[in-house]
Amino acid sequence: MSISHDTQTLPSIRAMRAFTAAARLGSFTAAAAELNVTQGAVSRQVQELEGMLSIALFRRNGPKLQLTDAGRSLAADLEQALSMLRDAVLAARNTAKRPFITLSTLPSVAAKWLAPRLGKFIAAHPDIDLRVSASRQLADLARDGVDAALRYGKGAWPGLHAEHLGDETVAPVCAPDYARALGLRRPDDLYRATLLPAEIAEDWPTWFSAAGLSTEGLNLGPSLGDEGAILQAVIDKQGVALGRSVLVAEDLKSGRLIQPFHIHLPASSGYWFVTSKENAPGEDLIAVRDWFRAEFSQTAYTQR
Repeated sequence: MSISHDTQTLPSIRAMRAFTAAARLGSFTAAAAELNVTQGAVSRQVQELEGMLSIALFRRNGPKLQLTDAGRSLAADLEQALSMLRDAVLAARNTAKRPFITLSTLPSVAAKWLAPRLGKFIAAHPDIDLRVSASRQLADLARDGVDAALRYGKGAWPGLHAEHLGDETVAPVCAPDYARALGLRRPDDLYRATLLPAEIAEDWPTWFSAAGLSTEGLNLGPSLGDEGAILQAVIDKQGVALGRSVLVAEDLKSGRLIQPFHIHLPASSGYWFVTSKENAPGEDLIAVRDWFRAEFSQTAYTQR
């Protein structure tokens, strides 16, 4: 059988893949297993390539394959070329995907503040895929592949740019039924209540002192750690918590929680939108930041 040769015609991708696999593995059988084809198919593809080039690429010594000098040189060049082709295809696929922004925040903020507003975000930015990483651990923006963080603190994080979004206050919150059952009408009625502690600077002794009451004899309940868990326990009528105004706004609005007393402590920490100082924010990240800034400015979360 004669094969016509066209110097302008390149070998098929299948032939090049079959040859490079056989060259790397030293076996048509192993190459066939890797490519999920038959051993005969690999052999035919290599023969096609040798016929097109008019050179021998392997020396066949029984079941073993040995590359010729020409075969060794071609295998190295084709491995590099096929790798570049794969990279080009992956790059093209990635450019076709929707952009996404990864945002790190506390689980309580994700559940109590962000989740109720997701519909508004989607309506405002349908082309941005926002992915939220909720963790109590501070994310390392570079190491963890995080684009930005919504953090609670004082705004001083080395190597990061922090934009202040807003402050809040802290006040007792409980379920309406719990307040009725215990007759919570005056601040000193809280001595009869189970007081759920939170890991914030504004604790129960601080609030009782601000209310002009003794800090002795407080009935402190178990520490649940996460603010979201604490607020869920309060909704389930398990006690009273010092609610951060940003986190309890939706529950107060719906009536799931009430503030029996209007003695508010200004929180010593605030909310910040944090990005890396090293990388300038792209268009999508700027859009996300501006949306958060607008939402915080429109939320009546502070009470004086």
